[in-house]
Amino acid sequence: MRQAITALFLAFILLALPISESAQQQPEQTQQPPQQPQPPPPNQQDTQQSQTTIRVPVNVVDVLATVLNRRNKLVPDLDKADFKLLDDNVPQDIRFFSRQSDIPLRIGLLLDTSNSIRDRIKFEQDAAVNFLYTVLRRGKDQAFAMTFDDEPQMVQGFTGDTGLLRDQIIKTRAGGGTAVYDAIYDACAKHLSNPPRPAGDQPDIVRRVMILISDGEDNLSDHTKSEAVEMAQRTGVVIYTISTSIQWVTTTAEKDCRATGTCKYHLTDGDKILQDLAEETGGRSFFPYHVDDLDQSFQDIGDELRNQYQITYNPSNFVPNGKYHRIKLEVPKFNGYQIRARRGYYARPNGISPTAAPTTTPPAATPAPKPAGTSPPK
Repeated sequence: MRQAITALFLAFILLALPISESAQQQPEQTQQPPQQPQPPPPNQQDTQQSQTTIRVPVNVVDVLATVLNRRNKLVPDLDKADFKLLDDNVPQDIRFFSRQSDIPLRIGLLLDTSNSIRDRIKFEQDAAVNFLYTVLRRGKDQAFAMTFDDEPQMVQGFTGDTGLLRDQIIKTRAGGGTAVYDAIYDACAKHLSNPPRPAGDQPDIVRRVMILISDGEDNLSDHTKSEAVEMAQRTGVVIYTISTSIQWVTTTAEKDCRATGTCKYHLTDGDKILQDLAEETGGRSFFPYHVDDLDQSFQDIGDELRNQYQITYNPSNFVPNGKYHRIKLEVPKFNGYQIRARRGYYARPNGISPTAAPTTTPPAATPAPKPAGTSPPK
């Protein structure tokens, strides 16, 4: 009997051991309660709301100005307070002012290769090459060469290699009609609107320049002169023109003034167009008799482009109705000083800024950096 009880007791102990082990392991197998989703960061909603873009029309006019004293010498040390700016004769507050010097140049060289200048093609080639060797600085400035007759044609893209540009320029041949305005429009919209930026860590600021060598007689363009000038102003391009016309009136005073390149006594209709293109964009026009007459003029152009004032303002009288606004810039304290700057702009609707963004490419139809405006119809 005692043996039976002992056997039952041992059997009970053996059966109880697995139950004890299971009970000890149970806490380890207990599942954690499901985690609650963490609340979003307190500023997440604000961040999402801040990503909403609010477009506000910005009407900013940018004016580049060159100031010369009575001796036609550059004046590089004026201050903001020295300038007075009027928009359609309404005084304006200058919002931004800076002196700009030694800025890299981006130059578009446009050569007329139509039939009308066939006898002057050698003059054009020599003038273009002389300009490049006088103004272009290796490692800093770049230029492209474009010819135009029936239509514009790029013969050499942006480069700082004057030898490469020269080789393409001397290959040009004359023939066909003349599409001056299309060439200006195309060069500004497709090339000068977004030129190569400076190398390295230099500031992303360049000066856009066009040198137009032509007789100014357009007979094939799809674009008008106003459209061409407006495109130049919208993309911040200053146009310098060189006339190939040799319809001169000889006078005894001619010998004394040839060196200036501006002493022509009889301007043809084409000359007047070239003059207007330059003055509307803040540039200069030259009427040389010989290519050698341009040597000093080219040096002056280079100096001018690297010593300018940038003046920006919000027109207080701006209404986006397409109306042409005249810009008048003065330095009242200094009698006899000359100022070269754009003449005006068109107040475009739909919030299109009248100035071009210097580093952005404008659409082909309604371009931009960065100025806007064109000469009013005559």
